[in-house]
Order: sequence, then C-alpha cells, then structure tokens
Amino acid sequence: MDMKLFVEAFVTLIVITDPPGMMPIFLALTGSFSARERNRAAWQAVALALGVIVLFAVAGQTILNYLHVDLPALQAAGGLLLILVALELMTGKTDDPNQQATSNIALVPLGTPLLAGPGAIVAIMLFVQRADGTADYLTIAAALLAVMLSVWLVLRFSGGIVKILRPGGIEVLTRIAGLLLAAIAVQLIADAIAAFVTAYLNPV
Repeated sequence: MDMKLFVEAFVTLIVITDPPGMMPIFLALTGSFSARERNRAAWQAVALALGVIVLFAVAGQTILNYLHVDLPALQAAGGLLLILVALELMTGKTDDPNQQATSNIALVPLGTPLLAGPGAIVAIMLFVQRADGTADYLTIAAALLAVMLSVWLVLRFSGGIVKILRPGGIEVLTRIAGLLLAAIAVQLIADAIAAFVTAYLNPV
C-alpha cells in the first residue's frame, strides 16, 4: 500500500466530508428521533454516501458524459437542494411531526449531497484518474472506507449531545445548522457559476 497516497486521499476526503461540521446538521435533522432511529439514519447516510462515491469513482466520467452534464451543473444542483433543506431548518418545518421518514432524511440530504457531494465526487474521480495499477486503486478504496468509518463513528456517537442540549438546545442548534447549510449551499452555487463563467470565457 502506498502510504503517501493513502494519507493524501484520506486527508482530502475527511476535510471535504467534515465529520465535526456534519454533526450539528445531523443532530438538527434527527433531533426528534429516538436513539435507534438516529443510529439507523447514521449508517444509512454513510452507506448511501459510500455507494454514490464508489459509483462515481468507477463510472463517474462516463455517466456525466452520457448525460451531457458538467461537474459545475452537478455542483449547482446540489446547492439548490441544500437551500431547500436549509429553509426548512430555519423556518422550523422539520419540527412537524409528519416530517419525512428517517430513511428519507438519511438519504437526502445527509447521504447526498452533504456526504457524497460534488467535492467528494470530484476528489475521488481525480484520485482514480491518477491511480497507476491495482495497488493504487486498493489504496484509494482503503482511504475511502477509513473516511466513511470516521464519519459513521462521529454520527453514531453524537446522540449523547442530544441529551445534553435537550429540546430547547436542539431548536437553537437547528436554526444555526440551517444558516450554516444555507451558506454551504450558496458557496456551492457560487463556485458552480464561477466554473461556468471560466469555462465559457476560456473554452478549450
């Protein structure tokens, strides 16, 4: 195993997925869940994210080429989706007892586009393109699994914070998480617009 490649891939992906930064958003979205539902949401989100990232690692460029979709378009779409979720958090709609089921929250927006977002997808595609042989592919796969395990551990054991914050604290955290999520969404869209402008001003 190429330890240099492993460390580079692990650090890159762990910074992009940002497990500590995911925690307040995860707690805001699952604050009303039972411990079992929260744990299930954690592993479902991580499992989906892993599946999506692996899919794009293996056939990402082929899929995008077939659909005639550029990476900035995927990035902007993720940003728009996150804005919708952020608005729900900031307006308190997630407090509705009839809110979406655990599995839906685990899939969207936790699994994608938060964990398996444009950043992680682009990063894994670039690492795969740089890989030279089976050993490099296995190293990248090991780094990805280590990152997903780290994310799962953070989300899995974040439930203890719910007991400390209690309902009032969760409500405050929800509003803050909504604001942070909106900022992330706006940055994604801004980066996508910048990429489009650059591409059109400097066509290849």
